[in-house]
Amino acid sequence: MYKYQIGEKFIIHSYKHDGSIHRSWDEAILLDINDEFMVFGNDKTKVVESDGRSWRTKEPAIMFFYKHSWYNIIGQIKADGVYYYCNLASPFVIEEKTIKYIDYDLDLRVFPDGAFKILDRGEYQYHKKLMNYPNVIDNIIKDDLSNLINIVRNKKYPFNTVIINDYYRKYNLIKNTKNI
Repeated sequence: MYKYQIGEKFIIHSYKHDGSIHRSWDEAILLDINDEFMVFGNDKTKVVESDGRSWRTKEPAIMFFYKHSWYNIIGQIKADGVYYYCNLASPFVIEEKTIKYIDYDLDLRVFPDGAFKILDRGEYQYHKKLMNYPNVIDNIIKDDLSNLINIVRNKKYPFNTVIINDYYRKYNLIKNTKNI
C-alpha cells in the first residue's frame, strides 16, 4: 500500500450522488495524516465548476477530510478571522493523487464568533428527490449534521483558530521549502 508523504500535492474532485463531477480544485498539499483524517492546505487555488467555469479561491484554506465521518471541514483564513465551511459529504477516497468524495449539498457555515448557519437545505431536498438518495444516506447526513453542530458548539477539534494557524504555518513552510 502506498504511504503518503507530508508535502505531497493532490487535487480534489467533488462529485454528486449520480456520479457526475461537481467541482475540482487543482491543489491540496498534504499537511497531516492519521487514522481518522487527512489535513491539506491550499491558497488561491484554481476551482473548476461542473459547467466549465473557473475561478480562484480568495484566501488560504486548511481542509480536513475524514475517513469515516460524512463531512469535510475547510478552515478559511480571512482578515477578520477564521471561518469554517463544512460540507456534508461522503468519507473521502484517494485515487491517483486525487481526493474524491460525494457532496450532499447541505453545508454548515461557522463564523469567527462561533455562530453558525445551515446552508442549502432547498438544494439538498431537490437533489434528494432528483437523485433518489436512499433513506440510509438521508439518515447518515442528518445524523452527521447534528454531530457536526455539537462539535462546533463544544469548540472541539478542529474548530480552533490556533489549530488552523499552526497548519497554515506548516503549509507556508512546505510551499517555501519545496517551491510549490
